[in-house]
Amino acid sequence: MPKTLVKRTQTGVRIESSLLKVLKGVAEYADISLGDLLEGIVLHAFEGKAPFSPETRKVIEQLKSVYGCDLSASDSHQLVESES
Repeated sequence: MPKTLVKRTQTGVRIESSLLKVLKGVAEYADISLGDLLEGIVLHAFEGKAPFSPETRKVIEQLKSVYGCDLSASDSHQLVESES
């Protein structure tokens, strides 16, 4: 498949800490950058497609356990930042 030339922008996104640790772990597992992982997740979501294989989902569950990430899709848009 031919490569697509893009322009990328550096951003300062805030994200829940344990979720970020899981995402970094998944990126490491897939041997890609965190940015590439996020782009892939978003592009899949935009098309209504699941971004991860069953094997990768197992790895994600293990990483969530290791990093204490108990968030789910139902928590989306319901997170409130602590004051500390």
